[in-house]
Amino acid sequence: MNGHTTGRGRRIVLWRHGQTEWNLEQRFQGSTDIPLTADGIAQARRAARLLGALEPAAIIASDLQRASATAAELAAVTGLGVTHYEGLRETFAGDWQGLTHQEIVAAHGEQYAAWKRGEPVRRGGGELETEVADRAAPVVLREADKLADGATLVVVSHGGTIRTTIGRLLGLEAGNWEALGGLSNCCWSVLGEGARGWRLLEHNAGTLPEPVLGDDN
Repeated sequence: MNGHTTGRGRRIVLWRHGQTEWNLEQRFQGSTDIPLTADGIAQARRAARLLGALEPAAIIASDLQRASATAAELAAVTGLGVTHYEGLRETFAGDWQGLTHQEIVAAHGEQYAAWKRGEPVRRGGGELETEVADRAAPVVLREADKLADGATLVVVSHGGTIRTTIGRLLGLEAGNWEALGGLSNCCWSVLGEGARGWRLLEHNAGTLPEPVLGDDN
């Protein structure tokens, strides 16, 4: 399940959307369609100028407006179109959606604790993380397969979906996906194609990736 493809040197940049009001309020968004704040738009604009320097070959995005509006800023810089996929949406989390972190812990404490232990949990009666990976990772791999050697795909999505997609593409066991820290608003992670499949090159980056210099490159 490591997503190895036939070409070499391709990269996947997984870019989290900009800030929303619910992010500021620490409210669980899930699949709720919340817009960017003015600061979120500014974050996307700044990050787009940096990511544009990578000269991506294609941009795909979740169809939720916080991701599509973020992707639009990169489209404006690069002149590329954006293809939107429902499969790149954030995890559907049922009763958790709209609740603050404190409200989730108060109302669903046992479920929250089980999730944090790495157990497969339908948060709020919603999707399992493996089900999110089942719908998102194939979209990313299908689009990456279209790239020429050395080309870069930008995927604009959500923190939870990006985490599960990275975990799946790296071939990590689902119980270990939590080992990947969260992404800040409008930060990104970079996967590169190696001899044995996809490798995590950058995680939660907010500046242009630098070459790895040394014995481990």
